[in-house]
Amino acid sequence: MDFNVKDFLTVTFTLFAVIDIVGAVPVMISLKNKLGGIHEERATLISGALMIGFLYLGKPFLSLLGLDVGSFAVGGSIVIFIVGLEMVLGAEFFKGESEARAATVVPIAFPLIAGSGTLTTIISLKANYDYTPMLLGIIANLIFVYLVLKSLRHIERMLGPSGLIAIRKFFGVILLAIAVKIFATNAHGLIK
Repeated sequence: MDFNVKDFLTVTFTLFAVIDIVGAVPVMISLKNKLGGIHEERATLISGALMIGFLYLGKPFLSLLGLDVGSFAVGGSIVIFIVGLEMVLGAEFFKGESEARAATVVPIAFPLIAGSGTLTTIISLKANYDYTPMLLGIIANLIFVYLVLKSLRHIERMLGPSGLIAIRKFFGVILLAIAVKIFATNAHGLIK
């Protein structure tokens, strides 16, 4: 099988835009502070397992559960919406400290990194691209995600407390808007 650089770059940048780890930095910093830390390696590995698993088994797995991609996207949008509300209102829905390991999975690995948007994008891209550029595109994004997660403390120091609050509120509203868009795009076919 020939490796196509153009396909690799298209897949990589598409996933980069959908994952939007740079935009999620304020959320990650907020969760890191609330939980007393983030397990960067674990979050990256779980996200990678979800993405690669969906590359190979996404549609059959959802079908086995009696779900379609739309239902999956709506479920993920609700979790994203709750995280956005936390950021804007300063409320706490995901409980802190003792659940750092669980929070690495929800909401960090899913849906913030490997969310319904990312997983449905992987299923969609698979229709047009071979497995090799898809797999390499996922791995390239995971490396970047890991580097960003490892740099959160440095980014937090750079922004300072007031900058962090302002950015957290702003990106909270962005997350709410993304959640509403994912919900609106996928909910219409669910209600019969």
